[in-house]
Amino acid sequence: MNAPNQTMETYFIIRGISSVPELQLPIFLLVLLIYIIILGGNMTILTLFCLDRQLHTPMYFFLANLSLVDMSCSTVSLHKILANFLSGDKSVSHLACMVQMYFFAALMFDEFAILAVMSFDRYVAICNPLLYHTIMTQKVCVGLALVSWISGFVNLLPPIIMVSGFSCYRSHEINHFFCDIVPLMEITCDDIAILEIVIFTVGVTTFVLLPFLVTFTPYIFIIITILKIRTSFGRRKAFYTCSSHLTVVILLFLIICFQYITPQSKRSTESSKMFSMFNTVFIPIVNPLIYSFKNKEMTLAIKRRLKLCKLTP
Repeated sequence: MNAPNQTMETYFIIRGISSVPELQLPIFLLVLLIYIIILGGNMTILTLFCLDRQLHTPMYFFLANLSLVDMSCSTVSLHKILANFLSGDKSVSHLACMVQMYFFAALMFDEFAILAVMSFDRYVAICNPLLYHTIMTQKVCVGLALVSWISGFVNLLPPIIMVSGFSCYRSHEINHFFCDIVPLMEITCDDIAILEIVIFTVGVTTFVLLPFLVTFTPYIFIIITILKIRTSFGRRKAFYTCSSHLTVVILLFLIICFQYITPQSKRSTESSKMFSMFNTVFIPIVNPLIYSFKNKEMTLAIKRRLKLCKLTP
């Protein structure tokens, strides 16, 4: 028989970013503003890709997929903060909590997968420009995108199924702003040794090792090719583009390692909150700036759309 403080929960209470009453309105307004910026930036990329035929290339096709992943990931994690403030109800059912956890983890994996595909696309474009259109056909691009989307939802099933099978919890309050696997593992009274092994195995192989190899191996050849460029301006421009992409990817790798792969004894809920905010806020805002709005073709597409709007009565 379970102890009085060990119960099987049918619902949870999401504590949120802060429990201080005076901070609830400022936090709501800040999160709402951030969410609008994320939607605005990424929707701009999706809209331009759909409307401007000159952007119908493999690179912008993958950028559009990345924008969709960023918007989805932010919506899955941030919507609960907004809903809690508007409704005043911080409770979430056990099923809804598992669904949110699953979609967030799967979308994070999809982000890594699409970034890896983008690295391959840049490798073909820079190292094999004459074969680019032969290799990166529409069929290949759609296939790579589908594999990237599906792989996240398949690989994350085992740990989520194990978490959903927890039989008791020491508390029904989740010290987080959405349902995530780390805070749930901290409040369960079940043995999580096997789960930690599964998370470590899945995390190392699917979140770190495989994406790391697929993402960074093409950049070795890209850098070698860039070093062969004769003009210093061309080398600086190419290195600038690569460094932006690599910076985001490296930061994501480090965050995932600290957040999910480190042993439970060496991680805390507060640090998990901070890393989750980085994943759900910083990256979706920065990605459009790095990959699109600093891109010449994207800025030209924006100007073309604005010009058409002015000419349309």
